[in-house]
Amino acid sequence: MPAKKTPLNFKSAFKYPFNRAKGMWNILWIFLPIIGWFALGGYGIRIVKEFCKGKFKQLPTFSFSSDLKLGFFMFLKSLPFILAYSVVLMILSLISLWLRGAVQLLFSLFVMPILFIHFFNKETVGSLFEFKIVKPVFTNLGDYIVILLKSILLALIFLVMIIILVGIPAGSFTKNIFFADFYRRRVK
Repeated sequence: MPAKKTPLNFKSAFKYPFNRAKGMWNILWIFLPIIGWFALGGYGIRIVKEFCKGKFKQLPTFSFSSDLKLGFFMFLKSLPFILAYSVVLMILSLISLWLRGAVQLLFSLFVMPILFIHFFNKETVGSLFEFKIVKPVFTNLGDYIVILLKSILLALIFLVMIIILVGIPAGSFTKNIFFADFYRRRVK
């Protein structure tokens, strides 16, 4: 039986972006339209991949060209899923707006986070359609709800910290870390 992996604690998650605070300056790439956004997207994906490997000491070093390439190609690879998801939501809208809202809420809370963490790790179009990967969410529902609540609390704290500006990069670079930790412990 494999050793039980220790979950990421809230204090470590909060301190994570500040362990290499100069890394938070990378958020300024957001002001470079499209190219900067893809680079930041690739950087965010690398952060998630590091967490899935259990590496959560500090923000990784930003590499503009490789992060840009990763962000751009991952965006292209996600398009089939985004289109399929949009079609399903449109069909549900024709049936009932309430049904669409309920399905969209449940899907965004319990399916999308793990599917996208899986996609970030596998980097294949098909990985977004591997719905079996979601099974650990429901077999470990209590643990998953705890990480969902931790993610919301961390986001709220960083939202308040926007007043001193560090909340913007800290929140941006940590939004998926509890989900990545769950993936590391329960899925991978």
